[in-house]
Amino acid sequence: MKISVPDYILSIKAYPPGKPLEALEREYGIDNSIKLASNENPLGPSPLALQAIETAMKKLHRYPDGSGHDPIKKISEKIGVAPHNIVLGNGSDEIIAMLVRALLQPGDEAILPRPSFLIYEIMVRSVGAVPVYVPLKRLSIDLPGIENRITSRTRMVFICNPNNPTGTVVSKKEFNEFLNSIPPGIIVVVDEAYIEFVRDPNCLYSMDYQDDNRPLVTLRTFSKVYGLAGLRIGYGVMPKELSELLNRIRLPFNANSLAQVAAAAALDDTMFLHKTIHLVHEGLDFLYDCMERLGLEYFPSQANFFLINVKRDADEIFENMLRKGVIVRSMTSYGYPEYIRINVGLPVENVRFVKALSEVIQS
Repeated sequence: MKISVPDYILSIKAYPPGKPLEALEREYGIDNSIKLASNENPLGPSPLALQAIETAMKKLHRYPDGSGHDPIKKISEKIGVAPHNIVLGNGSDEIIAMLVRALLQPGDEAILPRPSFLIYEIMVRSVGAVPVYVPLKRLSIDLPGIENRITSRTRMVFICNPNNPTGTVVSKKEFNEFLNSIPPGIIVVVDEAYIEFVRDPNCLYSMDYQDDNRPLVTLRTFSKVYGLAGLRIGYGVMPKELSELLNRIRLPFNANSLAQVAAAAALDDTMFLHKTIHLVHEGLDFLYDCMERLGLEYFPSQANFFLINVKRDADEIFENMLRKGVIVRSMTSYGYPEYIRINVGLPVENVRFVKALSEVIQS
């Protein structure tokens, strides 16, 4: 088949998602496996969200509320911004895609930290814009480095806070200096998918800087701390001018009915929220201690995951761990060929991971 495809589309490398448990078990002939590769909530979904879903299932023959009234109202009340500043997405990924489609043209530049969430690069390339990479500095986003790469063609900057895959954060002081120094009109997108897990009191919360006169976008998701990854719902907070632009190109029913009711209910589930955060913090501290006892270099994180330097081929470690029924994430595709990333699991899963890693490292 001969079709004409733009070069900028052909330049895109497909996002490498983690395989589902069932697929890996079939492929490797294993069962009772555990997955610590996709930064998911080990407790499952919010119980209040599950109750709301059960009720809403009786109305699946109806189209969703295209305005997303109920979840937007709940989000507005929780974070203290006006409803017109909020845009719902099919995961926060879709907000990224809408921002890029609405605001970037071929030849425009968008500055990305590297490594960071791979979707930024994919979306920027998908419209023919040019990704400009700024390497991390000591595993952290280098804001002065980003500032130095700004040119007359720069239209957008992405900041992942905490950064995926390193779990490091931008400080309030750093961000103040950065925001005050960049030219007006450059869209700054701060992705806060893991912000609820942060323990560092100096961490930036970009919601504090929201202002209708400043082109700043905050991204949040229900996939992580609320355990709704399978429903794909997130949101962006931004000036009214930007939200009106995105709503012009947003698909009419981009947030499905079950996702909307689940998100609204999850925001009320403070008990589940605190339980998740407590579990993650305890799990991180346990796993850090275990890595020290194994003599492995690890990197403390402000998210629900962290990096481990296995000092061997990460893909090989990934394969050997799979054969023990433990799924981790190789960081080769992020440019760290000797690192793996794991997220915190249930206590029994954390213990099983440590045992399996110890055996693989020593073999």
